[in-house]
Amino acid sequence: MSSYKRTALWILIIFIAFTGALVSRWSLSENVSAEEDMHYKTIHTFAEALTLIKKNYVEEVADKDLVYGAIKGMLSSLDPHSSFMPPNVYKEMQVDTKGEFGGLGIQISIKDNFLTVIAPIEDTPAFKVGVKAGDKIIKINNESSKDMSILDAVSKLRGPKGTSVTIT
Repeated sequence: MSSYKRTALWILIIFIAFTGALVSRWSLSENVSAEEDMHYKTIHTFAEALTLIKKNYVEEVADKDLVYGAIKGMLSSLDPHSSFMPPNVYKEMQVDTKGEFGGLGIQISIKDNFLTVIAPIEDTPAFKVGVKAGDKIIKINNESSKDMSILDAVSKLRGPKGTSVTIT
């Protein structure tokens, strides 16, 4: 093969490889762009709703309340174990409870619209009185816990050290 043909062949191979790389990159960026576009359209819809509510609702409402409410709604649509806590509440719960609620020594979840004990912590008041995993908490201090959020339950179960709470 002559030197001219070999050079032309190499140039053709390089050109095809370069063109293939460009087409591949363009194709990938189109897919990413379409996905990003859909994401931004969804966010735009949310922003429009927020603007309309702020503009037309009969009472003044804080942006943070609307956004937190929207996040709560999104999470509640997932499963009964997903819930939203504002950052200050979450931080307080982490510091105060270290995974236990109110010093009772229980971890709770929601099952069948009732607070349910996931596990009692050994050597805690709940453990000592015989609270077991799977127990339903029907009432907290004589108030029904049906349809109560984890956040509401935490605020009712938690208190200063030494205070009592009755669960049934």
